[in-house]
Amino acid sequence: MAPGNLTPVTEFILMGVSDRPELQIPLFFVFLVIYGLTMAGNLGIITLTSVDSQLQTPMYFFLRHLAIINLGDSTVIAPKMLINFLVQKKTTSYYECATQLGGFLFFIVAEVLTLAVMAYDRYVAICNPLLYMVVVSPQICLLLVSLTYLYGFSTGIVVSYCIFSLSYCSSNVINHFFCDIVPLLTLSCSDTYLPETIVFISAATNLVLSLIIVVVSYFNIVLSILRMRSSEGRKKAFSTCASHMMAVTVFYGTLLFMYLQPQTNYSLDTDKIASVFYTLVIPMLNPMIYSLRNKDVKAALQRFLTISCYSLKSV
Repeated sequence: MAPGNLTPVTEFILMGVSDRPELQIPLFFVFLVIYGLTMAGNLGIITLTSVDSQLQTPMYFFLRHLAIINLGDSTVIAPKMLINFLVQKKTTSYYECATQLGGFLFFIVAEVLTLAVMAYDRYVAICNPLLYMVVVSPQICLLLVSLTYLYGFSTGIVVSYCIFSLSYCSSNVINHFFCDIVPLLTLSCSDTYLPETIVFISAATNLVLSLIIVVVSYFNIVLSILRMRSSEGRKKAFSTCASHMMAVTVFYGTLLFMYLQPQTNYSLDTDKIASVFYTLVIPMLNPMIYSLRNKDVKAALQRFLTISCYSLKSV
């Protein structure tokens, strides 16, 4: 392309989940329900783990922050996505796009690390119960969560800066429902080798290291459970980490499916489906997984509803 024909891009057009006009309204209501359930479920987890005295343990401290991250991840994506279902001109400004990408990276990296921290928490609770409150003290919990947010924030800043330091010209149509890395790289008219390398190293490091922590933690948990003589003890130990195992399996399964598929089979449409799952569906499922399979959370919800009803009657 001749230099004289280069026109800097000031806004992008998001194609969305589907470009078929007859699907826009049905999809709007589907994702509105998903986002509504995500909001209700995660706000419920945040409220219960904040106000209930019996949920003031490290496990529920980390669960509260996972709910905050899930809520943030969905909120970065869903509102703009829902608006675009209803309007003809599905545009987003250059800086709005950069902010959305940075926010998405911040929350997705924080979620990866939080799941790893929660796996380590379950490992200490089951394999070293006598040292649990020392190893996972309130100060350590706060430090781990702070480092998680700090690392997620720095990743979001560095990677989004690399992506938006490229030149974008001519085409500004993003074949996605939000400003994601791969669709943006395909639009650039600059050399993308350095940003692609940084993105690959960052994604591989985050995914592999967190996955190693999760696998090693659960390998030791399983060994510890198998060595227990009491069947009741084995059942109780397994029940404390069953919800987290399910959440980890769904989340990492989606990421591995997306990143380990052969290059010849890769398509942006497949990428969009996977992105819907880990940005919108998983944040909706996590509160259900942690509440429906957790007696403590269900008991806390009953106490909260009882107190709320009693308070309303007293007014």
